[in-house]
Amino acid sequence: MKKLHISTSLAALMLAGALGAAYGADYSPVTDARLKNPEPQNWLMTRGNYQGWSYSALDQINSTNVKSLTPVWNIATGVDSGHEAPPIVNNGVMFVATPYSQVMAMDAATGDFLWRYKRKLPEGFAALHNTSRGVALYGDKVYLPGLDAVLVALDAKTGKVAWEAKVEDWKTGYYMTMAPLVVKGKVLVGVAGGEFGVRGFVAAFDAETGKPAWKTYTVPAPGEPGSETWEKPDTWKTGGASTWMTGNYDADTNTVYWGTGNASPWFGDQRPGDNLYTSSTVALDGDTGKMKGHFQYHQNESWDWDEMNAPMLVDFQKDGKTTKGLLKPARNGYLYWLGRNEDGTINYLNSQAYVPQNVFKSVDPKTGRPDVDVAHKPSTGKAAKFCPGLWGGKDWPYEAYNPKTGMVYIPSNENHCNTLEGKVEKRVLGQWWTGVAVPDLNFSVDTKAGFYGELQAYDVNTGKRAWRDLYANSMNWGSVLTTAGGLLFAGGTNDRMFRAYDAMTGEELWHFRTNSGVMAPPSTYSVNGVQYVAVASGWGVDPAFQQSLMAELVGWNADVPQGGSVWVFAVNK
Repeated sequence: MKKLHISTSLAALMLAGALGAAYGADYSPVTDARLKNPEPQNWLMTRGNYQGWSYSALDQINSTNVKSLTPVWNIATGVDSGHEAPPIVNNGVMFVATPYSQVMAMDAATGDFLWRYKRKLPEGFAALHNTSRGVALYGDKVYLPGLDAVLVALDAKTGKVAWEAKVEDWKTGYYMTMAPLVVKGKVLVGVAGGEFGVRGFVAAFDAETGKPAWKTYTVPAPGEPGSETWEKPDTWKTGGASTWMTGNYDADTNTVYWGTGNASPWFGDQRPGDNLYTSSTVALDGDTGKMKGHFQYHQNESWDWDEMNAPMLVDFQKDGKTTKGLLKPARNGYLYWLGRNEDGTINYLNSQAYVPQNVFKSVDPKTGRPDVDVAHKPSTGKAAKFCPGLWGGKDWPYEAYNPKTGMVYIPSNENHCNTLEGKVEKRVLGQWWTGVAVPDLNFSVDTKAGFYGELQAYDVNTGKRAWRDLYANSMNWGSVLTTAGGLLFAGGTNDRMFRAYDAMTGEELWHFRTNSGVMAPPSTYSVNGVQYVAVASGWGVDPAFQQSLMAELVGWNADVPQGGSVWVFAVNK
């Protein structure tokens, strides 16, 4: 039996090597032109295109035949925790990032395993989230932000390390979970760590060599534009505004749009002023990182409402004219229509609540600045209840835009709140520093509510809600994908389902129960004329924590099975 085991293992290695050699010979390098106009049969970046639509022009799978969607292969990732990365596909090769800084490569049509990279993290390292939200492709390389704030370039054909670049010192509280954005030969990354009192930034590295190209802080130093909004000396040094989600890009104006997180510590009276550029969208020059413009969603951030997701680049109708715009369902519970200008500046156009919210009394119709009800603004020594709670109307999961339906699709949550009271804490490098302890987050829900999670569709031109699907027994933690086939794919619920909806009506057309909860963004691609839909299933991190709280509040089962697996589906003809 021992000889059989050895020979079988050797045969497996030989087979993997043969598969790797075969696919490596056919691997198609990713170019600037391909990123600007990605082919429908591939899924080359996190949200499918630079505009951030999470949309595919493929229509072989459609509202008529989706009921025949069947699993064609799946593969275990070998790790637990929250799987939050989409399958990235180039020329029939799939790359999936998983928690704990791992990348797997597979044949996208058959699931044949090609290679695995798993980063060895430093001794003593710990992150608030062990997840990864994806990789980026460029040339013949795959780029992974390691949890320990190191950018790793891998050979796409072998998985071997081509180069590594230190982004920041993990010992000071920095770590990375986002997927990179590649712009004109530069790999752009952001950092997490807002709960540890870091100073956020976006940094760019040469895609071929790993050499630093530029670095732009999202909290200005004294004398820089916006520094006057930090009225108390030295608070800017630990001001937060982390950049833990991937940006979007306007190739026509060479403008990168990136979202920023909460201010640090959480309670605004400890750092008076508007605190730019926290809870904002910043517009950066793709070549130099120079700040072109910004929009702040709420000033003196005091609710842990990160606005880390970059808005989608969507052109919509306003006053009878087509407007080059930015569209963003914000964590604060409002849907924003913004103008994107040729010079990179951003102007406010309109906003409306997409979930009930009790913090904003009104929003200035010219500037978008909210009039905050201080009764619902927590501070040091003063408790306040605010709704939606700190997880927001939606957290990080991506919305999607379908140009054929003219709708934006929002995975959202409501009927939940937090009551927070701040205290002054001494900062210790690399340790939790928010002004409130985790046991004191005081999460609450309306126990008489008929639902908590939901999926909503809005017409981007009129702002009218077209439909919504309500989840009575689950929050919604799933990104969505929409297609030219008239479909919307979504997971996000604690019942482990992956669903397909009619994008126009919201009718559920198909579902499949996976091994765990689906938090990751789905993707779709085609190989040899066959369209596939792929998603990683793997529950954990914030949804698991929130599920345990809901178990206490409304009696849900606290245990949603964990363990990652990649599922790939096609129509059974």
